[in-house]
Amino acid sequence: MELLTIMLSVLLQAANTGAEFMAKAGAGLGAGLAVIGAGIGIGKIGASAMEAIARQPEAVKSISSNMILSAALIEGIAFFALIATFLIII
Repeated sequence: MELLTIMLSVLLQAANTGAEFMAKAGAGLGAGLAVIGAGIGIGKIGASAMEAIARQPEAVKSISSNMILSAALIEGIAFFALIATFLIII
């Protein structure tokens, strides 16, 4: 318990104020959740696309292009969240 207290005090001293520390911690948590959400979303897109291709093999081009477009939009949102986090942390 004492080690945890020491670690927390070091972290709080590294930040100028407690509010700044909380903002940076919140930004990091938000970025992590955004990246995890993007990974889950892209995984679901891939799984659904493979299932759709297995059911209707003649629609491969249409399914693939829609899958790539959706994945790119999700990656864009995750990238935006990371950039916003870096701007808050720095």
